[in-house]
Amino acid sequence: QIALTYVLTLDDPHRFLKSREVGCFLGLRPGRRDSGQSQPQMHISKEGDRYLRTMLVQGAHYILGPFGEDSDLRRWGLRLAERGGKNAKKRAVVAVARKLAVLLHRLWVSAEVYEPLRNSQKAMRAVA
Repeated sequence: QIALTYVLTLDDPHRFLKSREVGCFLGLRPGRRDSGQSQPQMHISKEGDRYLRTMLVQGAHYILGPFGEDSDLRRWGLRLAERGGKNAKKRAVVAVARKLAVLLHRLWVSAEVYEPLRNSQKAMRAVA
């Protein structure tokens, strides 16, 4: 359901020059209010399609939850959540949602097949 919502919302994948731009388009980046030397941590901008952003965040909750399958995305998100701090889990969920949006765009544009443990397999080959 997330993929269908994603495709119908973005419509044309080639309107973004880079996959990273999708996260900003969906409002999954921190807002900015710089003042002199101060750069405070802020909430996400919440621009873009609200329903798709909600779906991606729910998908991120599942990936990081107890039933999520082992993948590079899950491992990365759990490492972020372990860093500690008051809002570490929330920050990790939004980061995984943003990365999921970027990953879906990259797979859509390149027509590649998703490999859950791609980076782990590369590391294993490099060691061997």
